[in-house]
Amino acid sequence: MFDHFALEHAGLGEVRIRYRRGGSGSPVVLVHGHPRTHTTWHAVAERVARRHTVVCPDLRGYGGSSVPPDRPDHAQSSKRAMAGDIAALMSMLGHDRFAIVGHDRGALVAFRAAQDRPDRITHLVVMDGLPVVEHLERTDARFAQAWWHWWFLGQVDKPAERVINADPQAWYRTATPEAMGVANHADLWAALRDPAVVHGMCEDYRAGLGIDRAHDEADRAAGRRVAAPTLLLESEHDDLDIQGDPARIWRPWLARPLRHRLIPSGHHQAEEAPGAVADALLDFLATGS
Repeated sequence: MFDHFALEHAGLGEVRIRYRRGGSGSPVVLVHGHPRTHTTWHAVAERVARRHTVVCPDLRGYGGSSVPPDRPDHAQSSKRAMAGDIAALMSMLGHDRFAIVGHDRGALVAFRAAQDRPDRITHLVVMDGLPVVEHLERTDARFAQAWWHWWFLGQVDKPAERVINADPQAWYRTATPEAMGVANHADLWAALRDPAVVHGMCEDYRAGLGIDRAHDEADRAAGRRVAAPTLLLESEHDDLDIQGDPARIWRPWLARPLRHRLIPSGHHQAEEAPGAVADALLDFLATGS
């Protein structure tokens, strides 16, 4: 796994970020979602690194990165804070501008990076994700039933951590080691059995229900839109369209036309269809910024 990649750590203020780096060429950051770690990208990263410098971090609170101290408004786990980590990491590595790809919760981080730091982002790729405010404003009984974990993980008075840590294997039903890749599966389960990581992941969702929504609302009120070329990769066998056409929902947030491609997979695209994902990324990254 991750042939010719270096596994490193970076101290970035209140957090220490674990990441892998490999390849050469124009830089691209691959950002995982919940509950994965950076190793979810192993088969995609090796393909993309044939043409690009690839950096795969664990988000703060996830995997082998540290969990920041809690704040009352959960700002320490906001997508703005996570995007700031990525910008700081890439500066440390000598990359002023870079492409960013995010899956699931990582799509929210990638979007926030593109909104907050338009001078840094050359290309934006969002995979199975929408701006969080779009989900929350469209919430109905059907969405709440299907995506109930958003509200469960986001509870404060009755924390989800107590339920999850009592039996992580019952809560997290992952694919087999053979399907995920043995080392990827092992890395994920090392994280899922760590109560600190479980808390960090819950804080991600608590931020999503509050401060992340506020940041999206502020952008919309100010008329801020993503300046970078943007690609949406949508799984054919997932339910991102539960609230309507994802491409239509994304377009008002973008200053340029959206590119949209379906990936023949379930939710975990990078593990289930790495060749299709890598091909889509390489095609898109070859376009000019």
